[in-house]
Parts: sequence; C-alpha cells; structure tokens
Amino acid sequence: MADKLNLSNEEWRKRLTPEEFQVLRQHGTEYPGTGCFLGTKTPGTYVCAGCNNPLFKSGTKFESGTGWPSFTQTLSEDSVTEIRDVSHGMIRTEVRCARCDGHLGHVFPDGPPPTGLRYCMNSVAMKHVPEGSPIELVRA
Repeated sequence: MADKLNLSNEEWRKRLTPEEFQVLRQHGTEYPGTGCFLGTKTPGTYVCAGCNNPLFKSGTKFESGTGWPSFTQTLSEDSVTEIRDVSHGMIRTEVRCARCDGHLGHVFPDGPPPTGLRYCMNSVAMKHVPEGSPIELVRA
C-alpha cells in the first residue's frame, strides 16, 4: 500500500463533496437504494473517493438485497482496515480505507462463498475506474 494520506478536516472539506465528506470523514451513510453503484456491473476497480486507494475488483461485487453495493472480498489484505464499531446500539465491524482512514461501510459474516463475507459499502465513498485505465493515487 502507498503512504498514508493524512489531511486536516479543512483540507478534506476542500477536496470532497459535502456528501463524500459526511460519509468518509464523519462516518455517515447514504440511504439504502440510492447509491450510484448499487446495480453496476462494469468491469474495473472500485477505489476510495478520498484518495483513490484500490479497494475492490468488480468481479467480487454481488447483489445482496440490502440497498448498498456489496463485495465478497477486498482487492488486497492492506486495502482496508477493520475496526470494532459499537455505535447505534449494535456491534459491527467498520471498514475504513487503509490509506486515508475514510469510512467506507461495514463488513458482515453473512455473504456468499467463497469468503462468506459481505462488505456493505457506501457508493459515495468510492469511485469506479474502468478496467484497463490507470489508477493514480491522490497526493497531499
């Protein structure tokens, strides 16, 4: 993984849309069924909307019926970090971008084979890079 990207909230506000900032930096979520990547099947790589860190390959995306784009596995072991989340009276595992620490969504142990995992992500927290296109990381 590339070097960590550490920016102030002021710098993030300048770089992100209000919706991206609310999800990535304030741990928000988009309403179910509203995300732009919910039904997409275009080949490529999903990257962090904050820093372009590669997160998921399109081939690991599946329709979970939850209202959020879901994936069975991350692109690599160091694409994301997982953190215990006890907010809202629940015990969940939060998923953050390993490079910029942006909130992406949560992972649950109820996904399909081969991993049995469901990475339930916010569309606004990601961008799609078409297959064959270069991925350029955002720099400070």
